[in-house]
Amino acid sequence: MTIAAKQLGSPAPAGGWPDWVFTVPYSASAHPQPIDLEPIADGANCQRFAYAVLELFGRHIAPHRSSELWADRSLQHIEATEAQRLDLVLFNSTADAWGAHVAVALGGELLHLCAEVGRPAVWRWSDFAARDRYRVIVGVLRVA
Repeated sequence: MTIAAKQLGSPAPAGGWPDWVFTVPYSASAHPQPIDLEPIADGANCQRFAYAVLELFGRHIAPHRSSELWADRSLQHIEATEAQRLDLVLFNSTADAWGAHVAVALGGELLHLCAEVGRPAVWRWSDFAARDRYRVIVGVLRVA
């Protein structure tokens, strides 16, 4: 299952979508905090991928793990029903942010680096709800 630029909607980042958005392999160890980060095209986890997508739109976020991300009060916490394009959405099997999965809202769908698929994927909200490990929306964050 591969995704296409048209699935990501508009606006696209200046210069278009880079190839890594479609091809980066999932790597749990390639989180945003290692000292020696490899190029993102070589692998990333869900957080690093989501943050790199936001960077394409000039939105910078500290290299948080999911629980730190949720605790960062400089980010606006939004109701899930109010999610907008480029908001970050945290999913987990419980309401706990520790170990939560991070996706980027595209409107009615979400872009995420999916361990299950091994590559980036676009899922509907209901696709997350149908899986035990993602069934709970921990919350939505807006990065200015």
